[in-house]
Amino acid sequence: MTTNPVHVGAITNMSLIGNKIREIRLENGLTQEELADRSELSKGFISQLEQGKTSPSIATLQDILEVLGTNLADFFHEGQEEQYVFTKDEFFEKIDLEKKVKISWIVPNAQKYEMEPILLELEPGGSYDEEPHAGEEFGYLLEGELVLKIGKKKFKVAKGQTFYYNANKNHGLENQTKKRAVVLWISTPPMF
Repeated sequence: MTTNPVHVGAITNMSLIGNKIREIRLENGLTQEELADRSELSKGFISQLEQGKTSPSIATLQDILEVLGTNLADFFHEGQEEQYVFTKDEFFEKIDLEKKVKISWIVPNAQKYEMEPILLELEPGGSYDEEPHAGEEFGYLLEGELVLKIGKKKFKVAKGQTFYYNANKNHGLENQTKKRAVVLWISTPPMF
């Protein structure tokens, strides 16, 4: 008895697809029945799919993946596993001597995410300003004191305090003290 390699490959691929769907379903805390209801499919179909006994059409697979919060490209991507922890060696830094500011992008390639965190270091007399843009920004002052500017208003921010605002007005930070200030600044969407 000879085995058809294409058929064996198809079965293997069906098992891989089913296993991956089960894994993502469980990560999302869904039962087979919940996935079936949200995908407008039967629980039996989801069960057979996860066991590698059937295969979905592309349209059906897209519907299932949408419910699971992913898409075809990410589902079939076999690259490196997503990185969750980053070291200082991976940060990208830019120093503006004129404005006395150092920006450290602390999550590489953050533009692909919903948020972009940076460390902003302002030397005495340093400032960082941005024009209005879509999105929101959050900051946590780790060291020193700063003046937060939003439009024509100014607010003093001390170590351990936070700020949060809609970025639809001119905004920025100034260090009017004689000590360095460091702020964790998070922008959504990524803007830096």
